[in-house]
This record gives sequence, C-alpha cells and structure tokens, in this order.
Amino acid sequence: MCEIFAKQPQENYQFITRSIRIDGHATSVKLESSFWLILEEIASAQNMTVPKFISTVYLEALEHNGEVNNFASLLRCACLTYARHPEVTLQLAKQEQLA
Repeated sequence: MCEIFAKQPQENYQFITRSIRIDGHATSVKLESSFWLILEEIASAQNMTVPKFISTVYLEALEHNGEVNNFASLLRCACLTYARHPEVTLQLAKQEQLA
C-alpha cells in the first residue's frame, strides 16, 4: 500500500546543505533534495535565483512575524503550499510583486 512512498530513491530525501546570504549575512539551509528541486521551480517561475527567493521569503516572514523560528520548516511548508496549488500560488505571488 505504501510502496510508492517507501521505495522512492533515497536521493529524494537526502539532506543537502546550501550556503546562502540573507540580508548580507552568511548562513546555511539544510533541506531534503526534493525540497530544493521545488524551491528551484518556484524561484525560476518568479524569475529569481533560489538564494534570492529564500532571502525574500525570510525577510517577508520576519516583517510579518517579527521573528523567524525554524526557517527550514517554513521553507518546507512553502514548498507544500506550492505543490498543492502551484498555479494559484504563483498567481498570488505575481500579484504581490506588482503591488
């Protein structure tokens, strides 16, 4: 019953750590490779690099919440939001960019 999930290639859930700069500060983000692929897709659809997209998400979350706890989880949830409704998510993101 769960073979489609259990027998997926291990590369799908292998951790990858990337170094990025957020607001001029060097940091690293550790996510499963599948999430990095989704982030690349989202960033590309918005004509951004992955580091630029991640930095934008961080700064907007900081502005909205006053702090950003567990940023990796925020990125995973962003990927899930996109995966559930990609067209709607990108349309809303484009509207926000124009505002």
